[in-house]
Amino acid sequence: MGIQIGKKTYTNRVKSGIEDPFMRQAVSSAQERLKDGRIQSEKGLGNWEDWRSLGEEIRRHTLDNLDYYLEQLSEQVEKRGGNVFFARTADEANHYINRIIQEKNGKKVVKAKSMVTEEIGLNDVLEKEGVEVVETDLGEWILQLDDDPPSHIVAPALHKDRERIREVFADKKGYLGTNHPEELTQFAREQLRKEFLSADIGITGCNFAVAESGTITLVTNEGNGRLTTSLPDTHIAVMGMERIVPTWEELDILVSLLTRAAVGQKLTSYITSITGTRLKGEIDGPSEFHLVIVDNGRSNILGTEFQSALHCIRCAACINVCPVYRHIGGHAYGSIYPGPIGAVITPLLDGYEDHHELPYASSLCAACTEACPVKIPLHELLIRHREIIVEKEDQAPISEKIIMNSFAKWASTPAAYKLSTKIARPLLKPWSKEEKVTNGPGPLKGWTDSRDFPTPSKQSFRSWYKTRQKGSD
Repeated sequence: MGIQIGKKTYTNRVKSGIEDPFMRQAVSSAQERLKDGRIQSEKGLGNWEDWRSLGEEIRRHTLDNLDYYLEQLSEQVEKRGGNVFFARTADEANHYINRIIQEKNGKKVVKAKSMVTEEIGLNDVLEKEGVEVVETDLGEWILQLDDDPPSHIVAPALHKDRERIREVFADKKGYLGTNHPEELTQFAREQLRKEFLSADIGITGCNFAVAESGTITLVTNEGNGRLTTSLPDTHIAVMGMERIVPTWEELDILVSLLTRAAVGQKLTSYITSITGTRLKGEIDGPSEFHLVIVDNGRSNILGTEFQSALHCIRCAACINVCPVYRHIGGHAYGSIYPGPIGAVITPLLDGYEDHHELPYASSLCAACTEACPVKIPLHELLIRHREIIVEKEDQAPISEKIIMNSFAKWASTPAAYKLSTKIARPLLKPWSKEEKVTNGPGPLKGWTDSRDFPTPSKQSFRSWYKTRQKGSD
């Protein structure tokens, strides 16, 4: 799959999202629930702003010294019997992982939730080589069965209701039960348990790697992560190169921020830390461990004005408050990374050519920046993207260039301005009703399809002021 989802145009993706009432209701409900949970859980930490500042400081320090901590992590992993591979590109990462599986004669892979493996398109690569890949996160498994991409970083199947899930289970797995969540969950558990027990390889992501000990940490609300790392004899962890902390102390702080910002919990159900391979006398865990550290464009962001985007801890707090995401949904972004953070990092990782519309998928209300637990200035980065798209990439639509040039000439010509204020109301009369413009012409149509646009006043301010001045003489 890779970063880009599908080939539909941005306009068509947005239209599909806006015209999907269930998705909009599901997203709206989830946003309110997750946002309220975050706000309540923040109170337990005292001064939340102090915690945010500390999180920002940790992330900035780590990225400023990333080469040192990556080297330390690599050394510690190898000391504990693991193997480390630095992948510059998605292809290098996929090739290495596939080689390990082929060497082990692996036929089945169980995979815990991982955004970076979605980013590099790992599933497609392995399946083309004849390897069966089974997603074990409940949401990801549902999407895999339905051949549907994720629409949210934390809750990938947010856009589906339980009836749709029942239909997927019935169609793909012969499920005969109801749409009650308990029955659906029990069925999924029974199906996935067989996969765990027959898998050759386990693949996971990595929320944070601890440089001082060579530990990888998984933060989940399901037990699938532990089964993925404990039962198969070979464990492959895949992490973005920025997902690292110096010590356990920083891990504690960032996990405290992550769980609250993501789902409003003081602690998620499972926080699993794995250090090296199975030791003598231990009955579970892998005998072989590989850590794949993925660059895939991240090093190009280091040292630039966008470096703070790499502070992201994938909590989706920005997504959960975004009014644009609420109306268009995750798939409209055309990226596995939706929402404000997706609009910032997708063009950085995958280029502007296919994603130049994303920085405009924002109202610039700054709710995302306010919600971010590590203080990424998301709305400012989106503005900077827009500047680059227009000034350096020259990818602004021709229609936009014409409109903005015309506006500049109009606004700087007093006579044209005066004339337009006089004729605006009569010109818009065919589309006006009850002092509102409906189904407006040209550029107004997109606005008036879903929002009120007031008709121009009967009297301009200049005319009113002139009359007032005469009356006071």
